[in-house]
Amino acid sequence: MNFPSPKDRGKLDPADPGSQHLIADWNALQRVFIRPEDEGSRQTLVKYMEQIFFGLHDFLNQHVGVTEEISLAELSLAHTDTRINKEPLKKLADVIEDIIQEIAPRAVNVASPYFVGHMTAAIPFFMVHLKAITAALNQNVIKLETSKILSVLEKQVLGKMHRMIYKREQAFYDAHVQNIETSLGVFTTGGTTANITALWVARNLALSPTGPFASVEQDGIFAALKAHGLERMVVLVSSRGHFSLKKAGGILGIGNQNIISIDEDENRSIDLKKLEQTIQAFKIEGKTRILAIVGIAGATETGIIDPLPQLADICRDHNIHFHVDAAWGGPVLLSEKYAPLLEGIQRADSVTIDCHKQFYMPMTAGMVYFKDPEALDQIVYHARYINRKGSVDLGIKTLEGSREANSLILDSALKIMGSRGYGLMIDHGIETARGFARKIDARPLFQLVTRPCLNILTYRVVPLFIRKQLETADKMEQCRINARLDRINTNLQRTQREAGKSFVSRTRLRVNPKDSQDVVVLRSVIMNPYTTPEILDEILDEQEALLADMIIPD
Repeated sequence: MNFPSPKDRGKLDPADPGSQHLIADWNALQRVFIRPEDEGSRQTLVKYMEQIFFGLHDFLNQHVGVTEEISLAELSLAHTDTRINKEPLKKLADVIEDIIQEIAPRAVNVASPYFVGHMTAAIPFFMVHLKAITAALNQNVIKLETSKILSVLEKQVLGKMHRMIYKREQAFYDAHVQNIETSLGVFTTGGTTANITALWVARNLALSPTGPFASVEQDGIFAALKAHGLERMVVLVSSRGHFSLKKAGGILGIGNQNIISIDEDENRSIDLKKLEQTIQAFKIEGKTRILAIVGIAGATETGIIDPLPQLADICRDHNIHFHVDAAWGGPVLLSEKYAPLLEGIQRADSVTIDCHKQFYMPMTAGMVYFKDPEALDQIVYHARYINRKGSVDLGIKTLEGSREANSLILDSALKIMGSRGYGLMIDHGIETARGFARKIDARPLFQLVTRPCLNILTYRVVPLFIRKQLETADKMEQCRINARLDRINTNLQRTQREAGKSFVSRTRLRVNPKDSQDVVVLRSVIMNPYTTPEILDEILDEQEALLADMIIPD
């Protein structure tokens, strides 16, 4: 359909002839689709995009802070209209002004160096440029016909990351980097889909064709278990395993109750003795197959790394798929100083890494890698209109049906930062977290709960008079006192969050791994390169001041 000539510009809404209204017609749509509506819109767009592109952190601090002090209840009441307006409500300039003035102050400035509570943090300013270019190109790398060079580039980036993990010989990468028959890994929308993909492949490998049974993809999980003489399949992981593994259990049909948690040892990593006991019990029982053992390289709550070499030995000895969830800790491999903390990861059958965590990329991007370049053949899917048999489309071996070219962002970032640049960021986070732990130890009001292995730690407020009560209390009284401390720490975390200056998160953990009771702890994640020891002192000072003003609940 051709656009009509621009003769209706600025016409009145016939329903209200006394007022000037924006109207959705072909002329207006043409202008909106290809350029700003007018010079005012253009100037507003340039004004704010220049600030964001070249002064991102200043912009966020000016317009967001950490977050405006306003309750979720108030925000919810202001956003209850569910009608879609028939005609346009505002011009681009007005919409941008609204975002800056109304939305931004009530968002969360994850770029603030005082925001030390979650795994979402500051991104380098150039990431905004790269994201904008990626969005403008709008390539769908699932299909070669909608990506071309981006599909080729993605395979190269996958090769770089695979080499970072597995460190295979040059001939291996020469053979596979652009091989249309094999895959070193895939980009995903995040760590959850990466973990699901890894266990999807592991499930299909474990339930291989036998007799009339063709495949679990074709015949389903019930037929697969029957064909293999099984009653169930399980995944074994530390109690610190990410909840995405539970999702995988549900999606893959093995049941989320069969994602079995193994207790932690005194180091808060997976208890190897209990793991071996569990494996032997299933062998004796005979009707359960272990689909995979998951090692954690940077637990979400504590940052702990499981003993990967020992887990690799166990999986080798029992012929079990070894998956490493390194969504958080994977980029530590780029640190010359701390890469040895991940020793053993190169023996994993599959590895998950998130780009939007310690690769400091915008949301959302994850990756999963496989030691065997043919492993992803287990999940091949074709369609007549796309990803046809014999094609080289990347979407043949992915969960997603469409996906943007995040590989372009990561490739560009690696060129801008270099492995050493990323390594310096990793080093800063780990060393600043260790310094934070020393500060907590030095303040009598606080109790350090988990020391940082990487750049995550947990602690809680324990006023001195309550600490003395705990020292002499029996178990029943300890439970009562800890419940009181839970209320104190929960109130403190909420109060500090709502004040909007700084932020730490909270979770529930055992003070000692052998305890029977979880308690509320404050959780800190140090990944912003502008988070300094002085800022961490300010955060603790604020907590002490807030506590002094609080009525401590009984």
